Amino acid sequence: MRPRLILGSASPRRKELLAQIGLVPDLVHGPDIDETPRKGERPRPYCSRMAREKVQAVPAGPDDVVLCADTTVALGTRILGKPETAGEAAAFLMKLSGRRHRVLTAIAVRRGGRVWERLVETSVKVKTLSDPEVNHYLASGEWRGKAGGYGIQGRFGAFIPWLQGSFTGVVGLPLAETAGLLEAAGIVPAEGIA
Repeated sequence: MRPRLILGSASPRRKELLAQIGLVPDLVHGPDIDETPRKGERPRPYCSRMAREKVQAVPAGPDDVVLCADTTVALGTRILGKPETAGEAAAFLMKLSGRRHRVLTAIAVRRGGRVWERLVETSVKVKTLSDPEVNHYLASGEWRGKAGGYGIQGRFGAFIPWLQGSFTGVVGLPLAETAGLLEAAGIVPAEGIA
């Protein structure tokens, strides 16, 4: 019998991505941690720390497998978190307009006292955005709850002409790497998929 899979995330996108590799979590439990970056903390260490802290914060039995992830949008050394207001989202989008940035997704899987981790980096180019495009996107509300103020899987995908790396990593859960970590912890994705 396979161990129980606990998805430590309130993100419906991560649940949908898991379903793509044939996995349905037995339990979904979003961790409650402080996601404030430390003073001077750079994006890669921050993202990895968030995934580790999340996976440790989810209550689980000794044989349960807990999966957590953190997605961070990085513009140089600056972390663009989840905007609180439409104004903040607009400021993020204008900073990203016409530029390349990095989307980092750290995955952490825990079973008992053992933790497996990966950090996946994807380079993303945003086309130059016009004021009407930004305003239309903000009006859609899709920016809410999303790192950097956008979701590639929605309307904003039309503004991304190029990326190098993991598309599913930008959505929030890089599937190839996630499948490998889960397999190491004793959960094999559906046969014929991985």
